Amino acid sequence: MKSPSPRGPRHAADRPVEVPKQSGSGKRPSRDATRRGRETAAVGSGKETERASIQGATADGDDGGNGTPAAPRKAVSAGRRDSYDGDTAYRLYLREIGEVALLTPAEEIELAARIKAGDRKARDHMIKANLRLVVKIAHDYERYGLPLLDLINEGNIGLMKAVERFDPAKGGKLSTYAAWWIKQAIKRALANQGKTIRLPVHLVDKIARMRRVSAQLEDLFGREPTDEELGEEMGITAARVAQWRSAAIRPAQLDAPIGDDEANALRDIVADEKQATPYRELEDKTVREMLEKMIVTLDVREQSILRQRFGYDGGEGKTLEEIGVQYGVTRERIRQIEAVALRKLRRMIEKLERSTKAPK
Repeated sequence: MKSPSPRGPRHAADRPVEVPKQSGSGKRPSRDATRRGRETAAVGSGKETERASIQGATADGDDGGNGTPAAPRKAVSAGRRDSYDGDTAYRLYLREIGEVALLTPAEEIELAARIKAGDRKARDHMIKANLRLVVKIAHDYERYGLPLLDLINEGNIGLMKAVERFDPAKGGKLSTYAAWWIKQAIKRALANQGKTIRLPVHLVDKIARMRRVSAQLEDLFGREPTDEELGEEMGITAARVAQWRSAAIRPAQLDAPIGDDEANALRDIVADEKQATPYRELEDKTVREMLEKMIVTLDVREQSILRQRFGYDGGEGKTLEEIGVQYGVTRERIRQIEAVALRKLRRMIEKLERSTKAPK
């Protein structure tokens, strides 16, 4: 079996990542890879929200028409009704995948040989035996913009690819090798679907690392770490931390329910800054009327120049040169006339302010 080669990212903005090589050198795997590769770890209750159906991976011969088990997204979405139903279905799913025994190294080698020979039952068996690994990794990417069960769906697709490419002759366990494919599938889904503004895959990975380090420091300090503390721990600047934090913010939906009873939506409490209040409209109207009374006291040419310069009558303001052409004078002469007219208006306003002051 040929050594796997990374496929190019779906989008040009995504950076290609080296596929982890299976090696029998006996080098100790990284702490992160080891932690991710523990498929024997018990799946915690976590945020039990829905059931991730794997009909394509568990049904013999169901290949979706292209030789790959059908993606479970549709089956998962169909189960979204309410919180109670989602919790129940999720627990049933965990119970279902927990009934499949984990594979021994000898069984992995045997199944891999059968898969290479085209045995679909062996392929399905290997997939089902490693579904708990997908659930474990998916929990690490919660709150990044996609529901947990969508993450499990994408992770299952990555697991299928890993099973098809796994070669035990190169050394290493399937769980360690599959963890890379699972995480790449999840991160690509987060980049493409998780946010209204799409983030590159490499940035999603950096934000995930930042959140892991932040959680560790929060446990250590008993409080949320500052950007400076987080940057020092990660070896980056505080400005870069702030930039990643900003990119990780999820946009809020105006129709999102708020409150315990969820009777109101966010749009009910968010003010429209562009919508003028009745008080502001009255104030603007009063100012316009007062300004109009002052402008009409100027001579005809001064009135015309001010109205054209500032678009007072509703049109767009004109340049000094444009008005100068109209009057047959230079732009400097128009500027002088404008300055004289503005000084007259300023004196009128100051006089009005003095007259309206309360007597001592």
